[in-house]
Amino acid sequence: MQQKQARYRHELKYSIGAADYRAIRDRLRPVMETDPHTREDGTYRIRSIYFDNYRDKALREKVAGAARREKFRIRWYNDDLSFITLEKKVKDRDLCLKFDAPITRDELTALLSGDTAWMAGHEAELVRELYAKMKMQLLRPRVLVSYEREPYIFRAGNVRVTFDSKVRTSLWQQTFTDAGLTDLDAMEEAGDIILEVKYDDFLPDVIRDLLQCGSVRLQSFSKYEACRRFG
Repeated sequence: MQQKQARYRHELKYSIGAADYRAIRDRLRPVMETDPHTREDGTYRIRSIYFDNYRDKALREKVAGAARREKFRIRWYNDDLSFITLEKKVKDRDLCLKFDAPITRDELTALLSGDTAWMAGHEAELVRELYAKMKMQLLRPRVLVSYEREPYIFRAGNVRVTFDSKVRTSLWQQTFTDAGLTDLDAMEEAGDIILEVKYDDFLPDVIRDLLQCGSVRLQSFSKYEACRRFG
């Protein structure tokens, strides 16, 4: 299985407070569609296991502001381990490129237990690439990042606006999929929300205008970096 054709998308991130969140959300709702995959409350839970090596290569590149960098992660939604994806995210300034491939719960369990032999001959190219980098760069699962996402869609420009809240980190725990996982709030300011705006070639003026808010500033924010503050 070859990696599907991917394209760079623009990705902007903002850290906002509760009042700005409510103001922007209320302006967007009449114009944008709700993501059909959400729960009844309009959100879904995301859990992602991020990889890094013993020298914290991915973390150091983010802190240093490297123009181009990549991260591997394994992601699932609403604590449903029947659908799991391996993802590689390539960041080039404000542009983002993402590759993904499905893996099974048994494959995830094997990987987390240290059994990676199955990856070498996997049908998905991305799984084989991660296997090679686990061997050459010593990548390993480092942290579980969890948060609630409220997503909205605008067809023109393939725009996706999301509000991410309750960002939490698993600290040093390495089992990651346990029901009784211990985690804690990773945000510096309690109640802060991450506003993400993603689009292809252009951001329609109507959406740009609705996102305007006097106290909102573009941030160089990384959930992975925030969740690694504790180890």
